[in-house]
Amino acid sequence: MVYSLAASTLTVAAPLGCDAEPAEGVERARKASDVLVTGADEEMLVLEVTEANKVVVRLPRVEVGQGVTTAVAMMIAEELDARLVDVEIPLAEARTKGNQYTGGSSSVSSLYGPARQLAATARAKLVTAAARRWNLPARSLRTWNTRVIAPDGRSATFGSLTASAAGIQRPAVSSNPKPASRHRVIGKPTTRIDARDIVTGKAEYAGDLTVPGAKPTVVARPPTLGGKIVSVDDRAARAMPGVHAVVKVAGGVAVVADSFHHAFKARDALRITWAPGPLASLSDAAIRSRLRAAVPRLPAPPRGSTQVEREFEFAFVSHAPMEVLTAVADVRAARAEIWFASQTPMDAREAIASAVGLPASKVRVHVVRGGGSFGRRLNHDAAIEAALISKAARRPVKLMWSRADDIRHGRMRPASHHRIRASHAGGRVVAFTHSTASVSESYDGQGLSAQGGPAPVLAPQGGATSALARAGGPLPSDSGLYNFGRVGGDGGSVDLAIPLGAWRSVDSGTSRTAEEIVVDEVSRSLGKDPVAFRRTTLRSKAVKAVLDKVAAAGHWGRALPAGRAQGVAVHEEYGSCVACLVEIDARDPKKPRVTKVVMAADVGTAVNPRGLEAQLMGTAIDGISTILTAGLHIDRGAVRESSYADFHYARQRNAPLRFEAHIMPSRREPGGAGELGVPAAAGAVANAYARATGTKPRRFPINF
Repeated sequence: MVYSLAASTLTVAAPLGCDAEPAEGVERARKASDVLVTGADEEMLVLEVTEANKVVVRLPRVEVGQGVTTAVAMMIAEELDARLVDVEIPLAEARTKGNQYTGGSSSVSSLYGPARQLAATARAKLVTAAARRWNLPARSLRTWNTRVIAPDGRSATFGSLTASAAGIQRPAVSSNPKPASRHRVIGKPTTRIDARDIVTGKAEYAGDLTVPGAKPTVVARPPTLGGKIVSVDDRAARAMPGVHAVVKVAGGVAVVADSFHHAFKARDALRITWAPGPLASLSDAAIRSRLRAAVPRLPAPPRGSTQVEREFEFAFVSHAPMEVLTAVADVRAARAEIWFASQTPMDAREAIASAVGLPASKVRVHVVRGGGSFGRRLNHDAAIEAALISKAARRPVKLMWSRADDIRHGRMRPASHHRIRASHAGGRVVAFTHSTASVSESYDGQGLSAQGGPAPVLAPQGGATSALARAGGPLPSDSGLYNFGRVGGDGGSVDLAIPLGAWRSVDSGTSRTAEEIVVDEVSRSLGKDPVAFRRTTLRSKAVKAVLDKVAAAGHWGRALPAGRAQGVAVHEEYGSCVACLVEIDARDPKKPRVTKVVMAADVGTAVNPRGLEAQLMGTAIDGISTILTAGLHIDRGAVRESSYADFHYARQRNAPLRFEAHIMPSRREPGGAGELGVPAAAGAVANAYARATGTKPRRFPINF
């Protein structure tokens, strides 16, 4: 249902949940400026047509480069017949209730119905207003380019009609969204609406904001994870030019100065004695040993079957978004105001309020676009720290975590160990068991109890066999991506004081990767081609279709010189599925180069195929990176890596020379896409490397 809100312009609202109850009091009169932020409206997606002929939808999600603002603008433009340049999608600040969570590859699928219905209702009211103005039948009018057009050629902008349309309760034409057959915007490859602003520097991130009085701030942090301050000599730092304050916080010692140059210079002048953190005696080898020991034992295999049993290790991985963590905070005695990129702004407000000792109603969180995330901005470490520093320094601050700060002290994907057994008899797999252990996410990360704990992990939709790791127990015999008979497994964990967080694709990026490697090795054990074997055992026709697509487009099985090979993998999750084919040049096994990537995805309706292609390209780079080179070492309680110089994420020279993305046609509603491609890309890279080198890699990244 869509509700009309009393305002001087056409303003309509739709509940963000399709089964939501009507919001109490939603019809009551209020000023237009209050429409988006007051009372029950906070649970809704609200659209306003302004007198300036702009369509404004304040989005309860964050833009972190995934293109959600463009996708929503396309949904609105489609149903309104508006020009895309006339649609504005600012980000909503933290609300008091409703769903403001950006994650789990859920944004487009959760907004697709409400956004389209919202715009369709607004269009019907605008057409009705024009019909009344011109005394014409409403059905004789059409909409185009943010205007209503009459049969005789007369036209009126939406902005000129908005005031009269605001009072219409029962439109004279249908307010149903268009059928897919009439879509002219949805499904058309579209350049991002913010692309020009990004490349010209007009787009604003937290570090670009000018908040009165907010001074650049950095923090000196311990050499080991969880290290504590013993003593601080800050006399030299305080005496340096441009320094305003030096304050202790849970994570170290903060310096507030006139510029980041002054702040970093003063930080380096601090003389701090640190007590080692709780992991000071622990390094990679010991962590791997503990994880291996924590993996539950596999049950006895079926009698008369042959076993393919493998173990895999995955290292810690940093999110390392291009924009470092930055937050602006202004904390006063009776209120607080924070600006930062947050995927969970409602939780952030509660955590910040608790940390600074204020009621949540006195804390205002402005959501700012983020320069990448991959799950890192689900947590709000930097914002809480900025608020505490602002409170202690008694002034607004602009806190920036350096790259080293986040890689060495920020959140990371947990290391994990996997034990998988595939039992086959009579040429088919009759049982498949996958048990795993990972570092527990119970540790709060920065010693801040108000931080809100680890990021939420959404259960997948789609029956990937790695779901057994999330379920913590055996799966029924009819579950799983493949027809592998009895599928089951169990999970264990190791408690370590390491800050962890959801990393793109969460546990599927390791669990499903390991499973796809085992599928390849089972096919070889049975003397079958990896693609042909998958085709005969996959349950889903949609997954078979994407596999067939990459096999054909990528010329699977073509002859390649020695040291070069192809690899393939598939994945199904979030109501979507994907396949990936990789070609690799591993003539030098220490410097492999993925030369070609072909991906095919079925995500239902692809609102913006160009955006989806970009998402898939990004997941291909993630797979290349985490399988071949990118990970974090723990050396005596400290993270060894500190920048892109030693955290070896793929660069231009490591990117595939050729990339293809094939989007399968569909008219069903959108599924998830943002994280979908990671397991397939990672599995395909691992399988291609194994075939090219004749090895069986078990520890990832391979060159670590």
